[in-house]
Amino acid sequence: MSRETTVPDLVPVLSAGRHRNPRKGACFMEMASFLAGERWSDHPSCTHPLLASLARLVNDSLGDADRPRLVTLIPDVVGLTGTNLDLDVVIATRAAAAALPVAPSTRQNVLAVGLLTTQRLAANRPTVRSEVDALCRAAFASAPDAHAWAERYARDVVVSERTYRRQTAPHTVAYAVEGIAVACVDDVADRLVSLLEQTVADVATRVERIGAPAPTARARALTR
Repeated sequence: MSRETTVPDLVPVLSAGRHRNPRKGACFMEMASFLAGERWSDHPSCTHPLLASLARLVNDSLGDADRPRLVTLIPDVVGLTGTNLDLDVVIATRAAAAALPVAPSTRQNVLAVGLLTTQRLAANRPTVRSEVDALCRAAFASAPDAHAWAERYARDVVVSERTYRRQTAPHTVAYAVEGIAVACVDDVADRLVSLLEQTVADVATRVERIGAPAPTARARALTR
């Protein structure tokens, strides 16, 4: 059965920002909390924190006409979580690599530093190293000046895993989504949706769905 983005009548239409309850509307992660059976929240425990942050940012960066394209992804993030640092590395790399080629030059340097920092951290993580290297190589080739600047700026920078998880990765993802959102290209919405789709798919290959609920009528309604 094909998946469509038609939203059932009883499901809140996705909108930007936080909402006190479903009657006020819903963002991507609030709907995920609903499907997971958690307390209504845009920070539910059912989804990896950095992936949830990416989803919120993409949700808020899309216009009303394009936001419904995310609906069928919502059930996919329920139960998609874990504590392995590889997840943070993959999410941040995909976001920054997608943004660097199109982001305004004023943001490219920061994104290049984020990618370079991530690449160095991944060098000691064989399960993600090859993927991170490939994404970084392609992104740096599109913005050689930013890459060179990052190499000079961050030549001696060493970031701990704790700092990376709490600061570097979240900031990289935020800059990346913003960079795509303000890019001077005709397909901003396509790029944002594709970024979330590809990241969800990548993360899904790396984690087991911990505590994922059995499909409910509400979840099935979103994917029909």
